[in-house]
Amino acid sequence: MSPPARPGRVLVANRGEIAVRVIRACRTAGIESVAVYSDADRDARHVALADTSCRIGPAPARESYLSIPRLLEAAKEGRCDSVHPGYGFLSENAAFARAVLHAGLIWIGPPPEAMEAMGSKISARERMRAAGVPVVPGVLIENSEDEEILSSVASLGFPVIVKASAGGGGKGMSVVQTPAELSEAVLSCRREALAAFGDSTVYVEKYLDSPRHIEVQILGDTHGNVVALGERECSLQRRHQKVVEECPSPAVTPDLRARLSRAAVEAGRAVGYVGAGTVEFLLEPSGAFWFLEMNTRLQVEHPVTEEAYSVDLVALQLEIAGGGRLPDFPKAPFFHAIEARVYAEDPDAGFLPQAGRLHVWVEPSGPGVRVDSGVTSGQAVDVHYDPMLAKIVAKGRTREEALRRLVAALRETIALGVATNVSWLARLLESDAVVRGDTHTGLLAVLRLPLPPPPPDGVFEAAAAMLSARSSASERAAAVWPDPFETPFRMGEGT
Repeated sequence: MSPPARPGRVLVANRGEIAVRVIRACRTAGIESVAVYSDADRDARHVALADTSCRIGPAPARESYLSIPRLLEAAKEGRCDSVHPGYGFLSENAAFARAVLHAGLIWIGPPPEAMEAMGSKISARERMRAAGVPVVPGVLIENSEDEEILSSVASLGFPVIVKASAGGGGKGMSVVQTPAELSEAVLSCRREALAAFGDSTVYVEKYLDSPRHIEVQILGDTHGNVVALGERECSLQRRHQKVVEECPSPAVTPDLRARLSRAAVEAGRAVGYVGAGTVEFLLEPSGAFWFLEMNTRLQVEHPVTEEAYSVDLVALQLEIAGGGRLPDFPKAPFFHAIEARVYAEDPDAGFLPQAGRLHVWVEPSGPGVRVDSGVTSGQAVDVHYDPMLAKIVAKGRTREEALRRLVAALRETIALGVATNVSWLARLLESDAVVRGDTHTGLLAVLRLPLPPPPPDGVFEAAAAMLSARSSASERAAAVWPDPFETPFRMGEGT
């Protein structure tokens, strides 16, 4: 059975803020959406926003959002003709893409062959080298003895970085300074990679000291066109996870942008890329750049490109999936846009993820401010999923204006019930290095931020309102069934 010519009813095979984002894009395009949810997400925001929804299993991701059979059954139950995977979960899983296509559905993503080619760091590097894209020197580490491992890596020189070939997100990744540390780092990476991706293959490459992390947004259509839509600066990372991104990069000149874009387009053409994808590079102070990896999906940080270039990348994904041709894009950004990722985590406790109930969630607003969130007041923050709550984005005519707007927006954000990194993000964006745009991938490991300021205006009023509401609810409950142990807060609710 051949798939429909254009998406008409999309299964959004994800959760949280990306599911909300895709659902809204579908609504704008006049396309119906079907949400999926686990037992933990029954009352989640994305479920309420979709045209309809399907339960796909219990809370653990492996039994719900990572279950291909259950997602395909949901697509059938929801009478869907297409599937959008969002990012994370199965978004870069070629087997899922093939299963969707085999079921006669439209896959709103790249061809499975492109996903496989770029899903392995080893095969991706070889393809990029063949396409003339500069690649960081590195070696594949197979099931070798310690002496063989050391011998194969010695030519790179230390320090080196050990990576899992499959997957991303910093899983198993570690920097090795001396030969004595290498064996344990490889074994540790293998264990973590096998648990996270089912593949223990390890890659070791030359470690570049304090580079910038620059990525280029590409789009490809089914007519053979591949274009680049500017770069994003993603150097502010903690434990290899991005926390702040911006577009354009303050370090990229128009000439460098053109060279990066050409390399990214060649990377996309080398694998027959279709849809939205990202080619990531490491940029040295000299202006030399090196291919890092390609993400065959939409990125978490895609809103900064949308705001800087005034485009809708999810709408373009839908158009491409329906056979549409890419439009003409501007050669340079109209605005500067910066995004901060808000996590349920405690900066004072080593950024440990937090769980509990988000009693109050108040989003900021104002000129140039955008919030992509998947939470509402009263929603539970579950231990089974990524702790990101929202992305707060600000744009301006200049980088300075975008920064001021983003800091002000973070100061207006109120989250009560679980610890978050909101105040930490505001202080980070006010630090001298960030204000100057003088960032690199190792900055957050050495940067010392000032103590947090007093809570923002409105937080005490919000807390008082929350306590008053809970008190009234407790009095109503006590009238029916008195409980001498009832308190305004219960243990385990993230207070």
